Order: sequence, then structure tokens, then C-alpha cells
Amino acid sequence: MKKNRRYEMDMTQGPLLKEILVFSGPLMLTGILQLLYNAADIVVVGQFAGATALAAVGSTASLINLIVNVFLGLSVGASVMVARHFGAGNQERVQEGVHTAVTLGLVAGIAVGVFGFLMAKPLLQLMDSPPDVIDSAALYVRIYFLGMPVNMLYNFGSAILRAVGDTRRPLYYLSIAGVVNVLLNLLLVIVFRMDVAGVAIATVASQLISCVLVILCLIHSDSSIHLNVRRLRIHRESLKEIARVGLPAGVQGTLFSISNVMIQASVNSFQSVAMAGNAAASNLEGFVYTSMNSIHQAAVTFASQNYGAKQYQRVERVMWTCLGTVALVGLSLGMLVFAFGAPLLSIYNADPEVIAYGLKRMQIILPTYFTCGLMDVMVGQLRGIGYSVMPMIVSLTGACLFRVIWILTIFSWPQYHTLTVLYISYPVSWILTFAIHLLCYFLVRGKRLRLNQT
Repeated sequence: MKKNRRYEMDMTQGPLLKEILVFSGPLMLTGILQLLYNAADIVVVGQFAGATALAAVGSTASLINLIVNVFLGLSVGASVMVARHFGAGNQERVQEGVHTAVTLGLVAGIAVGVFGFLMAKPLLQLMDSPPDVIDSAALYVRIYFLGMPVNMLYNFGSAILRAVGDTRRPLYYLSIAGVVNVLLNLLLVIVFRMDVAGVAIATVASQLISCVLVILCLIHSDSSIHLNVRRLRIHRESLKEIARVGLPAGVQGTLFSISNVMIQASVNSFQSVAMAGNAAASNLEGFVYTSMNSIHQAAVTFASQNYGAKQYQRVERVMWTCLGTVALVGLSLGMLVFAFGAPLLSIYNADPEVIAYGLKRMQIILPTYFTCGLMDVMVGQLRGIGYSVMPMIVSLTGACLFRVIWILTIFSWPQYHTLTVLYISYPVSWILTFAIHLLCYFLVRGKRLRLNQT
């Protein structure tokens, strides 16, 4: 019992900042390892298969996110649901949540995998992928989606572990999978000359390993998150709770992805070398984003557990602690990556033109990236106290709709049809959306948290 429960965390007591850092640290490293999967893909094809292959792999991220984000949102709902009942000490509801979440992850993975495999090329055509890129990009997407069932199972399984404060074991599992991914990348691309197909196969293989390890972890757990494969089923009440938070979260993620797909399509309207520079810079920015996202996950989980335990004053302290932490992390890491932008971009591709295009994006995004972290923390805080439709609507108007209007109006004017103008839409939308989320929180906190009674 003690062996398994030492990984769990009671977030309803103790020094808040210390616990958030203990929770976020492994989660941050886990996210970085996940990014290294894609980074390994991009670095290997960029160095050994050329700029066109780099553009093919790098240009698929926004499309993949568009298709899977609804279901990844459900994993957020599962995490919130399990965390809330774990904080309240309701082991029966935790068990129902675990089995519902894993079943849902398997069903979602199969459905998304089939759809993504069949629709890969038509969707890339809608994004105006150039002729020299689209076939390779479609091949990468098809292979990637063949591995979607294990990808979803891993995400739902790790969401369950995260709900009870266990962020260390997913880190261990991804460390193993990451080594396999890098080794397979080198073998399949350099030795067997499989290019885009090779990096896709390596990614799916590593996802399979991390999935198996997480599921085995749940099966062998002797705490309230124990998984019994014979009891896999959808519990109606648990599904309702998961969907209440997860569906709006998934729709929000999809809406963000739609705006990002439009931005990627706008980048595609330039040349493949611009696409390669954008892909490399975006991948580097991902390391800053995933570090900030770990604080967002802390806000969701800490707010959920404390809300379930009726620790309402502590819920509000979670928000301010996470906002301060994410601002510091985002600003410091953003400026650090920006300072070493050129040598970091050269890791992906040594072409000076590719590096120049990458720096053009980084000089706008990275100094302001911390505002994206502030926005995400507020989303997590609102979800943690039971509001999920509200941040979805705010994100729709403050970020997604704003970016679409920006592209269709300002960016469409010939004198402003530049990458610089396109990239400026990011920080403007982050600041706007954060401000609206913060206002919404202050409008609803008294009703939801009943601060006057604590």
C-alpha cells in the first residue's frame, strides 16, 4: 500500500508553492520528453532528409491537434473528476471514474485513428499544403494515426495518475519510451533511409511503450485508482461528470487548433523554406509552452482537489500562486530560448534562410509567451471549480475568433500580408483572452467558492 501511495499527493494541506513545484517539476519534464519525440523527428529529417521532409513533418502538428483535441479534452475532464472525488475521499466514485476514463480512451483512440487515417490527405489539401510536401505529410499523418489508440490510452491513464498527484511515474515511463524513439529514428532514417515514414513509425512505437507502462501501473496499483480490466465499462454518472468539463475543454482545444490550422495554412502560402523555419521555431517554442502548461495542469488539479475538500480559501491561493509561477517560468525560459535562437534553430536545419524565417517568428512569440501561460492558468482555475463552458466561450471569442478575423481582414490586405503581421495575432489574442478570463473569475468566485463562509 505504502509503495504505491507514496506517489500520491494530498493537495488540500501543506505549503502550497512547494507542493505546486513538486507536482509541476516531473510534469514539466514529462512534457519536455513528449516534445522530444517530435523534436527528434524534426531534427533527424531536417538534418538527413532535407528541408522538404522537415516541412512535411513540421506542418502536420496543427492538423493532428485539430483532430485529437476534443478527445484530449475529455482526458482533462477525467482528471478533474477523479481529483475532485479523491479530494473528497470518495473511493467508489474514483473507481468508477478510472474505469470509465480508460474505456473512453480506448474507444476514442480507435475512432480518431480511423478518421485521421482516412482523412489525412483531404485535410492537408484544405490547408493548401504545397505539392512538394503534401504526399510526405499525408504519409506521416496516416502512420501517426494508426497509433492513436495507444496514444489516447496513455493520455487518459496519465490523467488519472495526475489527478492523485502522481507526476513522477509518467516521467519514468516517457524516459524509457523517449530513448526508444530516438534510437529508432536514427536507425530507420539514417540506416534504412525511410525518411518521413521512419520517424512516424518510431513515434508510434515509443507511444506504445509508454501506454503499456501506464496501464500496467494502474493495474498493479493497490490504491483507489486500481484498474481491473474485467470491470472496464462506461459508468453513466462518471461519463456525465467527465463530459461536463471535458467536452467544453475539447471544443476549446479544437477551436484553438482551427485558428492554428488557418495560421499554418497562411504560412503555407509562402514557400517551403518558410514552412521549415516556422516548424523549427514552433518546436522550440513548444519547450517553453509545455513548461508553462505544467503550471496550468497544477492549477486544474490543485483547484479540483481543494474544491472537492471544500477548502475554498486555498482554491483562491492556488490561482495566485500559479499565476506568479507561470509568469516567471514563461518569461525566463522564453527569453533564454530567444537569446540562443540561431544556434538552436541550426540543430534542426543549417540553411541560413530557414534559420532567418525561424528567428522572425521567435522574436515576436517568445518575449510575450508568458501571457499565454497566464491565460491557460485562468482556464485551469475555472475548470477546477466546475466552470468549463465559460472558458470555452471566452477562448472562442478572445483568441480563436479574433485570430480568424485577423487573418481574414488585416493579414489579407496586400501591404500587411507578411509573416510578422501574421505572428502578431498570437500575443494580442493571449492578452485579450487572459484579461477576459480574469474578469470572469472575479464575477463568479463568490458564488462558486462561497468565500464569505470560510
